[in-house]
Amino acid sequence: MTHIRRRSPRSRVLAPSAALFVLAAAGCSGGGAQPSVTVPAPSPEAAVYCGKLHKALPETVAGLERSDPSPDSDLTAGWGDGAIVLRCGVPRPARMDDPQSDAVDADGVNWLLEQRDDAGPRFTTTYRKAYVEVTLGTEYAHDITPLSAFAVPVRKTVPDSL
Repeated sequence: MTHIRRRSPRSRVLAPSAALFVLAAAGCSGGGAQPSVTVPAPSPEAAVYCGKLHKALPETVAGLERSDPSPDSDLTAGWGDGAIVLRCGVPRPARMDDPQSDAVDADGVNWLLEQRDDAGPRFTTTYRKAYVEVTLGTEYAHDITPLSAFAVPVRKTVPDSL
């Protein structure tokens, strides 16, 4: 069973989570061409972790086939022609400094939640030696279940920073 808990990015240190969400996975994405995404420019240390993560990522997420964006990079991956996009080695989001920020725990990996206008949510790992960002399409506006597919690969390849 997937466990997803909503919590403050600092809550792992300050207090236990209060809410538990169990959400159903979404169906399919609309077809289309592979999106183009900005490739991050991480530190050499983070790039090593990202390369390992890239090799460990699943071929399907939430029923969507892997369809990596362009340009081809070990720092980016995608599923469903842009419905789900992962970038590894992104800069630390400024919102992580806000103690009022929302976060979720998906199977042992803590993610900062950022709601974007006219787009689906963006999640960035916290407490890791490389920041991993996952953006979800608008069809996932209220469904964060796809994050559970990244929990094991992130835990195995990107060490905790604490």
